[in-house]
Amino acid sequence: MLNRNLLDSFCAARIMDPKEKPETNGGPPPPRLDCIKCFDALWFCYSPFHQMQSYYRYGEFDNCFGKWGALVDCLTLKTKRVAEVEEILIAREKAKPHIWTFRTVDEASEHWWRMYKHVVLMSPPLPGAASPPPKSDDLRACTV
Repeated sequence: MLNRNLLDSFCAARIMDPKEKPETNGGPPPPRLDCIKCFDALWFCYSPFHQMQSYYRYGEFDNCFGKWGALVDCLTLKTKRVAEVEEILIAREKAKPHIWTFRTVDEASEHWWRMYKHVVLMSPPLPGAASPPPKSDDLRACTV
């Protein structure tokens, strides 16, 4: 019974009141260097599961050079000053390409038709289906 009461008091102390807000400084937390993730990725890279998966997908075993490079880079950054590491990590984060490709409506339409025109042209037309959109030049001629 004592252990249950102790556990309940510990859990009650850790539960935050919904009216309270956690302390934040307004921005995202600073990037944190964690070499354990690099080591875990390297360890998994040498696992039989990953090697067989790589062989099945690509026809060759993974040499894990990228994982070694990431671990060495992480350990090298651990020897630098905190301010210098933050600058390096922020610069790397900004240099990464965005996950999405942003396009205008016309660019997106052209890209979609390049990707899927063969499917649209090969399939029989559905009753009441819309025809392909006119080119942007045709739209300007109609509105002027």
